Formats: sequence, structure tokens, C-alpha cells
Amino acid sequence: MNRVRTLVTSAAIAGSMLVGGVAGAALYGVSTLSAAAATTAASPTPAPTAANGTFVSNEDATHEAGESAAREAQENAGQVPTVP
Repeated sequence: MNRVRTLVTSAAIAGSMLVGGVAGAALYGVSTLSAAAATTAASPTPAPTAANGTFVSNEDATHEAGESAAREAQENAGQVPTVP
């Protein structure tokens, strides 16, 4: 009788470990998927930039009429203007 009791207890422990491992893996997989989906959905879209990453000035005539000489010099040098 003692041997049967030991086998039943061992089987119960092994079964609970197996079920716990499967449940833990399933919960881990779901949390990983939901975390990946949350970070993908929350990431902002990048602002449109020039194809090569350099500054492109606005050479429209109405824009040019209202800007200072210092700003135009910065635009012509390929810099992002820091003066009005």
C-alpha cells in the first residue's frame, strides 16, 4: 500500500508540474505577443524627411520674400535655420 501511495503522489506532483509548465508557457507567450503588439501600435510614425537626410530649403517666392538674409544664408549652406 505504501508503494501505491508513493506512485500516486509522484504522479500527482509530475502532473501538476506539467500542467503548471504548460500554463506558464502559454501565459508567457500571450504576454509577449500583447507586449509586442502594444509597442508596435504605440510607436509614433516618423516625420517625413528628405531622402538622404539633409535639410531642403523652401525656395518658394512668397516664402523667400518674408525671410531674413541670415536665414537665407543658413538655408543655402544646407543648415536647418535657427534664425527667423
